[in-house]
Amino acid sequence: MEDCLFCKFVSKEFETNIVYEDKDMIIINDINPKAPVHMLLIPKVHYKYLHEQSEKSAELLGKCLHKLASLRCELGLDEGYRLVINQGDDAGQTVPHLHVHILAGKKMDWNPA
Repeated sequence: MEDCLFCKFVSKEFETNIVYEDKDMIIINDINPKAPVHMLLIPKVHYKYLHEQSEKSAELLGKCLHKLASLRCELGLDEGYRLVINQGDDAGQTVPHLHVHILAGKKMDWNPA
């Protein structure tokens, strides 16, 4: 998608601090961190919502999450981490490309409100 910031990161049209990359995804540091460790897992395939996924892109997201779990020590997540996927404006999704927030580095409360 030509106006998508994350697609521009993936295509290297815009520079960003890539922490990890493979053929399926990139992981970058969030520019507005909400925890000591706050990264974004960005699938290289563009879609905005989970409900827009094809079976193939759903498999890709699963593969990305599986790889993330194998990278936990390398990424500083070995003491625990939280994954968040915001879907839509009311949930706080600010970039129209599905991505997973990875939060770690402190004990986190659970406050869904």
